[in-house]
Amino acid sequence: MLIAHEGRSPTVHPTAYVAPTATLCGDVRVGAGCRVLFGAVLTAEGGPVVLDEGCIVMENAVLRGTRRDPLILGRQVLVGPTAYLTGCRVEDEVFLATGSRVFNGALIGARSEVRINGIVHLRTVLPADSMVPIGWVAVGDTARILSPADHEEIWAVQKDLDFPGHVFGLDRPADGESLMPAISERFGRSLGRHTDDHRI
Repeated sequence: MLIAHEGRSPTVHPTAYVAPTATLCGDVRVGAGCRVLFGAVLTAEGGPVVLDEGCIVMENAVLRGTRRDPLILGRQVLVGPTAYLTGCRVEDEVFLATGSRVFNGALIGARSEVRINGIVHLRTVLPADSMVPIGWVAVGDTARILSPADHEEIWAVQKDLDFPGHVFGLDRPADGESLMPAISERFGRSLGRHTDDHRI
């Protein structure tokens, strides 16, 4: 399904394939020879989603471009089933396995692998030819690759990356307070821009 959003419509190269149950919304550009499979969602939330030639986006993956951080895939990138990518740049010939997660402002270098359920955190830079093991977390610039059991080490790096400030433009709350009311209001207002979308 192709959907116009904020005056922009998806473009799909004639040699690409988009499954009938995939959704492309807004400024989504699918390059030559790409394959976007069943249930995948590619949505431009103020910033484009761009797939260079030969990319494969598997079933039920979600790719989201943001105003601050567009989502750009280089050539011949494979995005596995149920992967979630938001506002990141992925260089050529990268493998993102099933369930991988790549967050805003991250950069994944060429020929890298993020294995099943691996995470590349906010504003993390993963050099070329890197590998994130199954279920592990890459965090920081340049990335440290840590086991999920190393929560304190992950948090020591992650805290300074400022997720609430970078993604939502909000200060981290004091202990005992919640960001969720402000996030819900701000993010909800932003997502409300879809009310005028239409199928093309």
